[in-house]
Amino acid sequence: MTSSQGRIGRINGPLVEATDVAGASMYEVVELGARRIPAEVVAIDGTAVTLQAFEYTGGLTVGDPVRRAGGPLSARLGPGLLGQVFDGLLRPLSAAPTWLSPQLLSPDVASAVRWHFVPRAVSGEQVEPGVVLGVVTGAGAVEHRVLVPPGVHGRLRFLAGAGKVSAGEAVARVGEVEVGLFELWPIRRPRPYRYREETFVPLHTGQRILDLLFPIGAGSSTAVPGGFGTGKTVLLQQLAKWCDADVIVYVGCGERGNEMADVLGELAELADPRTGGRMIDRTVILANTSNMPMMAREASVFTAITVAEYFRDMGYDAVVVADSTSRWAEALREFASRTGALPAEEGYPADLSSALAAFYERSGRVRTDGGRTASVTVVGAVSPPGGDLTEPVTTATARFVRGVWSLDRDLAYARHYPAVSWSASYSHDVGAAGVWHAANDNAGWASRRARAMTLLAEAARLTELAEIVGTRTLPGRERVTILGGRLLRDAVLAQSALSPVDASCSVERGARLLQLVLDVVERCLTLVDRGVTATELEEFDFGPLVRAREEAPAPEDLTDRRTAVMQALEALP
Repeated sequence: MTSSQGRIGRINGPLVEATDVAGASMYEVVELGARRIPAEVVAIDGTAVTLQAFEYTGGLTVGDPVRRAGGPLSARLGPGLLGQVFDGLLRPLSAAPTWLSPQLLSPDVASAVRWHFVPRAVSGEQVEPGVVLGVVTGAGAVEHRVLVPPGVHGRLRFLAGAGKVSAGEAVARVGEVEVGLFELWPIRRPRPYRYREETFVPLHTGQRILDLLFPIGAGSSTAVPGGFGTGKTVLLQQLAKWCDADVIVYVGCGERGNEMADVLGELAELADPRTGGRMIDRTVILANTSNMPMMAREASVFTAITVAEYFRDMGYDAVVVADSTSRWAEALREFASRTGALPAEEGYPADLSSALAAFYERSGRVRTDGGRTASVTVVGAVSPPGGDLTEPVTTATARFVRGVWSLDRDLAYARHYPAVSWSASYSHDVGAAGVWHAANDNAGWASRRARAMTLLAEAARLTELAEIVGTRTLPGRERVTILGGRLLRDAVLAQSALSPVDASCSVERGARLLQLVLDVVERCLTLVDRGVTATELEEFDFGPLVRAREEAPAPEDLTDRRTAVMQALEALP
C-alpha cells in the first residue's frame, strides 16, 4: 500500500472525483473512505482523478480520504476457485451475508486454508514460464498445476517437498523470485502465450442444432442474441453442463438472482459425465446480479476471462459463459452518462466496440508458455431491448465473434427449444468443422449439414407461399418438402433440457438421427414420384420418428426405428 493520499471532491453514485492524488496511473486501484471501498482510476487531470467505485457509495462524504493501492485491479488466482461462487472482483460469496460489504468479502479469506502440495519439478534445473513446479491435490475436479509465473525464469533454487502449504508460503524460488500457490494478475491484461494454434478442433456442446448446423471451435467465440423469454439462460446453462470443456467459468452479469441460484443448484446436483463427480467441481461461478454494485458488473467479465486464461495456462480447455453482455454494456452506458461523456448510438459510450473487442478477442486456442495446447472459448448472451437485433450491442458484438446463435421469439412461443433460428444464425467455423469431421471418420458431416440447411430453407419458403395460396394448392413434392422441414425441426432440432436421454446428444447419435430423418424425407419424395399422394404422407403417423430422439438412446434403437418407419411407408398404396 502506497502512502499517497487524496481527498474526495465529488460523489455521483459510482462516480467519484478526487483531488490531490499525486502519481496515480490509469486503472490503478484506490480505496475510498473509512470503509476502504475499492475503486478504479478511469481519468486523470493532473492530481485530480475520476474513479469508478465497485461498491455502494452511500456513507461517503466530501473530504473522505482516498488511498492509492499501488497497482491495477487484479484477480487473486490459485487453488480453491473450482466449485466456488465469487463476486465480480473474485471475492468469495460462499459465506457472505445477505447484504454485502467490503470488510466481509476480503480476498484473503482463503489464506487460512492449507493446501496439499506435491512437487513435480527437480530442484536445481533451469525453468521457464509455464513449467509445472507441482500440483495441489483436492482443489477441484481437474488437477491444479502450480506453474512458473509469466516473466519468471532461471534456476530452480528451492522447491518445497510434499505436504501442507498455506497461501502465504513459498513453494519454490526461481532465481531470486519466490513462487507461492497464489498470484495476482491484472484483469484487463491478457495472460501471455507463445502463439495461436491454426488447427481447428470443434467444441462439442451436446445441443444438436449447434453441433450439426452451427459448430464452433475450441478457442472460438460466439454470441447468443435473443429477446426476453427466448430461452437464453437455459441454453447457456445447457452449454455449461454438457460441452466438452475441462473448466467452465460462468459469469452472471446483471442477471436476476433467482437464475443464478438455479444455476448453482443444478450444477451442484448434476453428475459430471467426464469425471463422475459433480459438475460444480469443475466450474467457477461469478455472480454479479442485478441488485449488486453496478461497476463490479463491468469488471466481472474481465475477471471471468482472466480466470479462464489461468486454467488455460495449465493446459485445459476453458469456456467462459457470460450472461449477459447487454447488462455489462448498460453499466458502461450509465457510468458514461454520469461522467458527461458525449453519447454515441442509443446513449452507449463511443468506446463500446473497443470494450467488446477487449473481451471477445481474448478467446483463442493457443500454445501456452509451458508448451501445452489449450483454449479459452467465449459464449456471450446478448439481451437486446424489445428483441431488436439491430441495436448497438448486438451489431457491435457480431463484428468480433466467429458465430451467432440467434434465438427466435416465434420458435420460443411455439415451445420449440432450443429456439435457435436456422435462418438468422451462422458460424464462420463450418468449413473447418467439415474438414475436421472428414479427417475423423465422419466424412458425411458436411453433406448432411448442406442437405439439412437446404431442406429448412426450402420448407420455410414454401410455407410462406402456402400461407397465401393454401397448402393443398401446391404440387406433391412441395407439400412433402414442407412436411420434411417439419419433421427435421421436431425430430432433430428440438431438444428437451428436462429429458434424461435428450438433454445432451453425442455427435455420433446426432448424425445418425439427422441421417434417419433425411432418409425418410428422401423416401417420401420418391413415393410421391411413384404416385402416392401428398395427403396420404401428411396423414401418415410419423410419431415413432419424432419420438426417437427421446426413446431411442442407442444406435441400434435408431436403426430399428428407421427400419420400422421405412417398412410402414412402403406399405402405403
